[in-house]
Amino acid sequence: MRFTAAAVACSVVGLGLAAQTPKASFEDFLAGLRTEAAAKGISQATIDAALANVEQLPVAVERDRTQPEMVVSLDTYVSRQLTKKVLTRARSVADDNTALLKRVEARYGVPAEVIVAVWGVESNFGAFTGTRATVPALATLAYDGRRALFRNELFDALRIVDAGHITVDQLKGSWAGAMGQPQFMPSSYLKYAVDFDDDGKADIWTNTADVFGSIGNYLKEFGWTNDTRWGREVKLTRAARTKIDHSVPMRTGTCRAERDMTAARTLADWAKLGVTLPNGSKLPKADLKASLVRGDKRAFLVYANYDAILGYNCSNSYAVTVGLLADSVSR
Repeated sequence: MRFTAAAVACSVVGLGLAAQTPKASFEDFLAGLRTEAAAKGISQATIDAALANVEQLPVAVERDRTQPEMVVSLDTYVSRQLTKKVLTRARSVADDNTALLKRVEARYGVPAEVIVAVWGVESNFGAFTGTRATVPALATLAYDGRRALFRNELFDALRIVDAGHITVDQLKGSWAGAMGQPQFMPSSYLKYAVDFDDDGKADIWTNTADVFGSIGNYLKEFGWTNDTRWGREVKLTRAARTKIDHSVPMRTGTCRAERDMTAARTLADWAKLGVTLPNGSKLPKADLKASLVRGDKRAFLVYANYDAILGYNCSNSYAVTVGLLADSVSR
């Protein structure tokens, strides 16, 4: 049976359902942003420079729905990212920046190889930081409304411009508004970007010292400690997988990656469940706690520092890739 639009409308009214309010136009939405930005203390000069002639970027909405960390399996993502070229490049840039990385490590307690790994995964070691204009990207995503965070990120981007850190024309990055070589969202820049070389400006776009320092500061603030590693690859037999599925609950958390990990157990507990090192040898005897992250074929026991990497990007594909890349640099 077919229903006409009029019949559907009558049915809705008859059922007492409220009609949906039409979505405001993008132009009206921008007008509201201008008013709200002024109320937040952002200067009129910045508002005029940033929000004049802004057009939607449909690609931002499309990419928000098809992020590779979310739609590609962990095993596939890792294999695509950790190519021979990337591994070789990571070791080379670590060698080239040894002295600087040691200073950053001394201040923040984050190993040099972890900083290099984050840098590599985020921006191909600074080679690609994004070409999308940040304000239009964030305005588009805020208007789309699927995730509320983008509206606040837009205001933080305006604050960055207002403070003189960078001009609107220079403010470019990813489709999601991530900026500079560490790919910080505007809110992360305001919280964690540092002027590591003391030249009076926290420059995460062109200054390698500030890039490394900002990554180190970010991970430290998210709980990285220098007393343990991020995790390690392990081997699971089919029998071990079955035991784990029946006896170890999954974690809870605010993001999917946390919910896709098991609750933490000691290494001794994991050994009893049949978890071994990749070569089949036994796990170290320790009370150190770890959660299990599983792909289709590969599996990893991850420690507390892994959560700091998830704080950077809450994706197990991302965090495992960073960890493995860091391991390759430290060898």
